[in-house]
Amino acid sequence: MAEPYQSEIRESQIRELMGKVRDQDYGTYLRAIKLNTVRAFNNEVVNLDFPVTAIIGTNGGGKSTILGAAAIAYKTIRPALFFPKSSIGDDSMANWAIGYDLIDKSRNARQTTQRSARFMRSKWVRDDLIDRPVLYFGINRTVPAGERREFKKLATVKYNFTGERAVLVAEIQNEVARVLGKDVSKFEVATITPKQSFYVGGDGELSYSEFHFGAGESSILRMIGEIELAEKNTLVLIEEIENGLHPVATRRMVEYLLDVANRKSIQAIFTTHSEDALLPLPSEAIWSSIDGKVRQGRVSIEALRAITGRIDQRMAIFVEDKFAKEWVEAIIRSELLDRLEEIGVYAVSGEGQAYSIHQGHRNNPALKDRLKSLCVIDGDSSKNESIDQGVIKLPGAKPENVVFNYVRNNISELSMKMAVALHVSPEKETAVRAAIEEVSRTNRDAHLLFNQVGQKTGFTPESIVSSAFIVQWIDGNRDEVSRIAQFIRTNLEVEDADDRS
Repeated sequence: MAEPYQSEIRESQIRELMGKVRDQDYGTYLRAIKLNTVRAFNNEVVNLDFPVTAIIGTNGGGKSTILGAAAIAYKTIRPALFFPKSSIGDDSMANWAIGYDLIDKSRNARQTTQRSARFMRSKWVRDDLIDRPVLYFGINRTVPAGERREFKKLATVKYNFTGERAVLVAEIQNEVARVLGKDVSKFEVATITPKQSFYVGGDGELSYSEFHFGAGESSILRMIGEIELAEKNTLVLIEEIENGLHPVATRRMVEYLLDVANRKSIQAIFTTHSEDALLPLPSEAIWSSIDGKVRQGRVSIEALRAITGRIDQRMAIFVEDKFAKEWVEAIIRSELLDRLEEIGVYAVSGEGQAYSIHQGHRNNPALKDRLKSLCVIDGDSSKNESIDQGVIKLPGAKPENVVFNYVRNNISELSMKMAVALHVSPEKETAVRAAIEEVSRTNRDAHLLFNQVGQKTGFTPESIVSSAFIVQWIDGNRDEVSRIAQFIRTNLEVEDADDRS
């Protein structure tokens, strides 16, 4: 079983970075992007509440548009890099407009500064541009060096290198080693021209040029090399951060961005299709872009496919979090095994997200005819249950408390079953009972209940513990189980009738 991900970035550091944005403690910072009219977007706002922001979404969903909009907020980047206009077929660019809220202490020490970029009369108009260092790393960073035109001359016997070779500076060595998990202390950088460099790898005895690097290795060297040498408050933009990287290296690269945001007040925005890239980030740092709409909050890549209807199932059920997903899936396995393959359950980080995605799905004719949508929200949600609108509430207030308290209140009858379910020997049922009682007395955060029980019963994985509790709750609460299962089955049967008609 894979070990659960544990970030190298402390929670206290995440809170400090969040507070720094809230208090506007930056010399320069892009606070918000207002996509007034650009491509599929119309009056959408992306608030950059955290200095490292991930933009996720399906292909063609608008991720690169947001990245490009961020780039052209500043003088450094020419709009044509992201938004070139063709004389063929680009009439829709007329009257594009993007607005910005910017922190620039040199212009206004207390309030944000507003700027705009507009496409008018076949050209971009950006008034009173603010100058800020911007580093952009596009997809071409992972093109192998042997296929890059600028390096072709280096592969000829006639080329005479007259530049300088130098060992990587210590800071770059250390950060690259952390991300790649390999020693790069003997690596060198060769300066071809003032704007062009070429890397040499090796171990001190054997050396090899960048022509023989892996695409990810070269990409990491170049990105970290430039970021470490960048000025304070630089804006870093990265297309598809995971491109060419192992999932572990992807996570470490995002952790590096968090670290450098702390050390150098750098702001970073990246696009991604990778679940691993999201793991180190708080929910506030994640924005999804779907068909011209943006939403803030943690949404899995799997859920994104459901939101856009790009899944094989006939029904998508949107829930608030990972535990609600596990609970609803267990009910479906218990009561709807015959329809299991037709249903997908997707956690989308919060009642507001689950409810709004469900409503958007029902109001989209192109989606609702292909994929039935339901919403299952927690009992303490501010949204109202509406069976007719496809919305139902889980019992109780907090889902974890409901399931945990049922087992705890019936532990004298359930201790043996819990011991078996937790993969410990039956004679340890007393220890299991004691662990559950202790956690019930000391716990302050319901989200940690099952993790804490696992720690006290022999480091049992949280997923096994939560599953054990859910199974006992399902066995002992048949009325509630039937209520939720019938809600799902009825909607499937309506879908069946619609298909027949």
